[in-house]
Amino acid sequence: MFSSIGWGEIVVLLAAGLIILGPERLPGAVSWTMQSIRKVRDYATGASGQLRDEMGTDFDQFREPIKQINELRQMTPKGIVTKHLLGGDSSSIDDLGRSVRETLDFDGTAASTPRAVAEPEGPDLSKLGSADAPAPPSKVKRTHDFTDWDAT
Repeated sequence: MFSSIGWGEIVVLLAAGLIILGPERLPGAVSWTMQSIRKVRDYATGASGQLRDEMGTDFDQFREPIKQINELRQMTPKGIVTKHLLGGDSSSIDDLGRSVRETLDFDGTAASTPRAVAEPEGPDLSKLGSADAPAPPSKVKRTHDFTDWDAT
């Protein structure tokens, strides 16, 4: 339920609660909050159980199309490769993507030092006047991260 809240946020909430409520009322507020969360969870579990009991086999008939739709949602290129070639284990694809991201800079160029390139033969443009020299080509940064395997 609270999987998106980290320990840092919990510490900040406790510190704010300690400042706002004070040390004498904070334990009571925490216990009241926990009881309320348990009641809401029990109500939700009871409602879904009651719905399942009343619907009977009709509930399973509604579940099957939803299950098929969820399977279709997972049919991305990465999902297909993972399911059929790797048996559902996507860790090797994730490792490959991570290593590609580490090897490339943010703008998509190689992170390693460039290899020496042979100078082209022809007139030396550095000796010409600045008006005669062509402007260097501008670099266009890529906005799409091509290491994202799910981008379709």
